[in-house]
Amino acid sequence: MKILAKLSLSYVILIIVFLSACKNDSENPLPEAKFLVKAELIREISANEIKNAAASVPGFPSLYLGLFTNDIRVYKITYKTPYLDGITIEASGALLVPKSSSALPILSLQHGTLLDPIDEASAPSYFANESESQIPGALFASAGYVVLVPDYIGYGASKAKIHPYEHAQSLATACRDMLQAGKEYCERNGVNLNNKIFLAGYSEGGFATMALLKHLEENPISGIKITACAPGAGAYHKTRFAEYIVNSTTDLNFLPTYLWVMDTYNRIYNINRPYNQLFNEPYATTISQNGIFANNIPKNPQTLFKADFIAGVKNGTDTQFINAFAQNNIYDWQPTAPLNLFHGTADDYVLFFNSQDAFDAMKARGATQVELTRLEGKDHFTGAVEYYLQTFSYFFKFK
Repeated sequence: MKILAKLSLSYVILIIVFLSACKNDSENPLPEAKFLVKAELIREISANEIKNAAASVPGFPSLYLGLFTNDIRVYKITYKTPYLDGITIEASGALLVPKSSSALPILSLQHGTLLDPIDEASAPSYFANESESQIPGALFASAGYVVLVPDYIGYGASKAKIHPYEHAQSLATACRDMLQAGKEYCERNGVNLNNKIFLAGYSEGGFATMALLKHLEENPISGIKITACAPGAGAYHKTRFAEYIVNSTTDLNFLPTYLWVMDTYNRIYNINRPYNQLFNEPYATTISQNGIFANNIPKNPQTLFKADFIAGVKNGTDTQFINAFAQNNIYDWQPTAPLNLFHGTADDYVLFFNSQDAFDAMKARGATQVELTRLEGKDHFTGAVEYYLQTFSYFFKFK
């Protein structure tokens, strides 16, 4: 009897231990999230609404409308990422999840330029405007992608920070960590993923996309391998872009945004050049008082910039800015993931040579899966819709 009692007691203890272990497993099925802070549902959008939005775009091909079959949920994701000083901050972006039980690919979709802070309301995480940040994401999500659209640092949850415009490293890390946070959300909420990851983005988004791909290939992360990448109309060759500007003698429509690039590098790389050493008067004073997007700033580089600055870039003696440009050159490396560079041949805002130079340099280094798609006759703005349509087609063969 004593033996039976001991056996019964041991059996009860084993059952308690087993049930306790099962309970603990169900309560803590996954390790603590490293990147994801929270996800808030913003809205739900039906497939019909998305089809109607696409059909309202002038020239949108009707044959694409059949792709948009999934209702979607839109979330604001808040996540952890390092700022320029290395200190962890909270950033944000939009996560678009199709209502589907199928195994889905991820698309990290980087948005184009938003003026800081004028366009704060257009940041993807608000999902409030029918802008370039929102419509393509909704289309891809309804077509069966889990879509991540990072705000970048300087918008949304991190709007108290100054956006580091066209700074490759901070764009890459902010997008990288949004990607990891998005994966964590999917793992914790039963979103079925198929391990395929795509990257896309136009204009600043094209630059951010290329920076992200380069960063991920040079700093691999377990569980993240890029299936295909399609950057559009990005300024990948910063050195040549600067040389083009200082040698130009006519008005350049993009010059105000280029001043933002210079202002960012002047600050981030501790060049700290005062405006009166960069710009002629009265423009130096106007920019100092009213910012780089002030009215009545000339778009002719020879009128705006100090002769010493122009000469320093031309002859290579302004090593501070020249080194800053070089730090953000992301055209000359060897990608291994399939990469298709899209660019309008008539683009006079982000010049076509950026994509041509990248294609040539990558092929010269031995890249075997890089393509260059010329959007014939398209400028920076007319090329955007064509870019997204062709990206749909390009990704389809990998999906």
